[in-house]
Amino acid sequence: MNSQNYNLLDLSSKVEYALLALLELASNKGKKTPLTMSEITTKQPIPERYLEQILTSLRRAGLVKSHRGSRGGFVLAREPWQITLLEIVTLVEGERKEKEPLVNPTLERNLVHEIWEQANIACVKVLHNYTLQDLCQQRDARLQEGPMYYI
Repeated sequence: MNSQNYNLLDLSSKVEYALLALLELASNKGKKTPLTMSEITTKQPIPERYLEQILTSLRRAGLVKSHRGSRGGFVLAREPWQITLLEIVTLVEGERKEKEPLVNPTLERNLVHEIWEQANIACVKVLHNYTLQDLCQQRDARLQEGPMYYI
């Protein structure tokens, strides 16, 4: 089995859209005008209705601020380097649920669950170590590399 075609920890569309929206807001940081939802959806393939729900959740959580009026829109509430990807995922997906005890535990089932827990811990560490600023920097670096041509 090719491990590149098998994804143990799927990225939900809700988390992906939140990350894309926050990436646009981080790119707009320092500019005078906030980004509107239509500006975000023009740059990223996010359905506007879905984006509205996501931005509302992020505003309630204190990650974004909204501005009303003709020059209204959304801005980051904090600096991009202060927002970890783990914080974003946790806000969007909710806190990880307490592990339920195994029904009919066997040695083998315990081993499988222990390995799965190690994978989750590794995932949490990676997401904790990356910030929204890191995501912006990696995107900017790849944009500077130019387009890739495949033959």
